[in-house]
Formats: sequence, structure tokens, C-alpha cells
Amino acid sequence: MGNIKETFLNPIFKGNPISVLVLGICSSLAVTVQLKGAFVMGLSVMIVTGLSSLVCSLLRNTIPNRIRIIVQLVVVALMVILVDQVLKAYAYSVSKTLSVYIGLIITNCIVMGRIEAFALGNKPFASLMDGLGNGIGYALILIVVAFFRELLGSGTIFGFQVIPDAVYEFGYANNGLMILPPMALILLGCIIWIQRSIQKDLQEK
Repeated sequence: MGNIKETFLNPIFKGNPISVLVLGICSSLAVTVQLKGAFVMGLSVMIVTGLSSLVCSLLRNTIPNRIRIIVQLVVVALMVILVDQVLKAYAYSVSKTLSVYIGLIITNCIVMGRIEAFALGNKPFASLMDGLGNGIGYALILIVVAFFRELLGSGTIFGFQVIPDAVYEFGYANNGLMILPPMALILLGCIIWIQRSIQKDLQEK
């Protein structure tokens, strides 16, 4: 159980796929303008990564090595389609906003990377925990970036105004730069810098 706990928690903090491994950062530039979109995208990646790792681990002893990448893509594509259909059924407005980015989960290097690096060599439950942990780690970074971008760029959180009108009347103005893609990259850089300052083992010598 100790190994399972470490497998689950490590990608959330010490081995975060975005802030430590610098993977899957492209989507963070596009879906972090608002918290709702970032939350749904993070949840979608978490589900796809967890279930894809589980299925591929269950099939690992039956997949010929020469076609393993094709099988992985088929499994991931199936999970993405299922997630996309659920979103269209129960959260259509969000699905419409994230339409192209949900589809691109198929090519997300975090999903394929965890299958190739972990799921194909470990048992199903451990693979599920690894997939969920990496998905949560990915979602956590997206949510942090989206929080600051939406708050400072639009004055809202989850679409609800949190900065009082009196503050605007006093002269405060939303920072339009925060809703531009480069600010997502700058915020990511700040997160990476903070984490590497805390985790000394990540610092290059």
C-alpha cells in the first residue's frame, strides 16, 4: 500500500507532469482563461489517463509489442470519445467551448507517456492510481493558472464577479494581458520556479 500511495501522490506534487516534467503545457495556454474550462479539461484528462492506463495494463500481456502504440491510441481515443459524449450530454456549453481541445487529449503526451512508461509494466490497480495521480497533477496546475488568469483578467471566479464594483469605481481595471496566451506561459514559469526553489533535488547543478 505504501508503493501505491507513493505512485498516486508523487505525480501530484514532487513529480508533477507539467511543473516538473514540463509535459502537456500546450493545452494550458488555451483552456485556462476561465476556471470552468480548466476544471473540466483537468477532470477529462484525469478520467482518460486513469481509465486508459487501467485498460492497457489489463491488456499488457496480450498486446504484441509491434502494435502496442496502435492499441494504446485506440484505447485512448475510445476514452476520449466517451468523455466527449458525456460532456455533450450533460455540459454542452462547456463541451462546445473545449470541443477541439478535448479531442486533442488523444495526443496528450501525459496520457500516452504514462501508458508506455508505467501501465504496460505494472498491475492494473497501480496503473489506475498512476493515471489518476498524473491527471490530478495536471488538473491542479491548470486550475491554479486559471484562477489567477480569470481573477486578474476578468474579475470573476467560475464566471461570478468577486471584485466589488466599488473597487472598479475607485480606479481598478482588469488586466487584459492576463487573458492572452503568453500570460499562461509566464504563470507556468512562475510555478515551475517556485517548485524548483522548494525542491532542491530539481535544481540543475
